[in-house]
Amino acid sequence: MALGIGDDGALINPSADTQLVMASDTLVESVHFPADASGEQIASRALCVNLSDMAAMGATPKWFTLALTMPKHLANNQWLKSFSAGLADVAKEFDIALVGGDTTLGPLAVSITMLGEVPVGQALQRNGALVGDAIYVTGTLADGAAALNMLKANANKVTEDSERLLARFYRPQPQIEAGIALRNIASACIDISDGLVADLGHICLASGVKANLVAQWLPIHRQLREMSEADYLNWALTGGDEYQLCFTLSANNKIIVDQWIAEGKLMATMIGQITQSCDSGELVTVDQQPVEDSIGGFDHFSN
Repeated sequence: MALGIGDDGALINPSADTQLVMASDTLVESVHFPADASGEQIASRALCVNLSDMAAMGATPKWFTLALTMPKHLANNQWLKSFSAGLADVAKEFDIALVGGDTTLGPLAVSITMLGEVPVGQALQRNGALVGDAIYVTGTLADGAAALNMLKANANKVTEDSERLLARFYRPQPQIEAGIALRNIASACIDISDGLVADLGHICLASGVKANLVAQWLPIHRQLREMSEADYLNWALTGGDEYQLCFTLSANNKIIVDQWIAEGKLMATMIGQITQSCDSGELVTVDQQPVEDSIGGFDHFSN
C-alpha cells in the first residue's frame, strides 16, 4: 500500500502478476445480527463474512473499506471502542489493512468492501464443475443455522455447545488457507452463506450441471447429532451462515485432496457428486430426492 488512511483516497500497489479481487457485503441490525449484539461481535462478524468471499475466490485478503451507519445512542466512546476492538482483532489475525470508509448517523448497518489478490488466471470460480466431479465441503455444517435458531429463541442457558455456536455465528472462520490451496485444484468453489443447497445450486447454474448430495455423508458436529435428525439435516442443507467452502473436484484432483485430508492438511468431506448436465429445473437433489422448498432458508431475524 502506497498511501493509507488520511487523504481523500488510498493508493494501492498490487503485487506483480496478480489480479485484484473485490467483494462487498452489508450487515443490517435485526436482519443479519440481533439488536442486542455487542459492537465487538458485530465488527468481528462483518469482517469475517467478507473475508469468506476472498476464501471462495482463492484470494489472499489485503485491504478493506468500512462504511458504518449508526444511531445516535451508539455514537459514544464505549460502543466505538468495542467495535474497533473487534475489527482490529480480526484484521490482525488475517493481516489486512483498513484503507478508507465513512461514518454516518442512521439505523445500524455495516458495509465492508474487501480487496484481495490472486495470481493471474488462478481465481476460483463457480462455472467449472463437470459431470463426474466430486462435491466437498470444508469443516462442519448446520452450526450457523443452529446458532441462529438459538439466538432467535433468546436462549440464555450457557453450555459448551452454545458457546461454540455463538463463536461460529459472531466469529466464523474464513477458509482462506483452504481457498488458496484449492487454486488450480478445485473445478468450482463457493462459500456457504445462504445454505448448502442454495449455494451449490449457484455452482450448478453457472456450470450447467445437476448435483446429488448424500445425507449420511454430511459432516455434522457430534453435539448437534444429539438433537433431532430432522433439525440438523434441515439446518445442514438449507441453513445459512456456515461460511465454509463448497467445492468440486475432478477424479485426478480428488486423489490429491483426499491425501491432504488423510494427512490432516485440510478438514473437508466428500458429500456428493455432479451427476449430469442440466441448466434448469431441480439442480440439487438429496439422496436422489428433491429438497423441500419449505425447509430452512436465508438467515434473518425479521420473520
